[in-house]
Amino acid sequence: MNITFDELRKIKHQLPTGSVSRIASELNIEEQTVRNYFGAKKFENGEVVGCHIEPGPHGGIVHLDDDHILHLAKKILAEAQSIAS
Repeated sequence: MNITFDELRKIKHQLPTGSVSRIASELNIEEQTVRNYFGAKKFENGEVVGCHIEPGPHGGIVHLDDDHILHLAKKILAEAQSIAS
């Protein structure tokens, strides 16, 4: 899957508090791995995830090898929006 870096960061910034922890728990991965997925670069406590960034407009194009984290983040955003409605 391809997404712009700016779009990926926008999704991360819209997530409710505690979402990184929830994603990590549900996928049985480190919280830092989730943060790295959304653009962080701290690998000592988290894994490198399958994200490849190609330079370009809007922060570049990010090719995601695995979109499970993104789908769960979008699910959390949808839940938060339905609660707010």
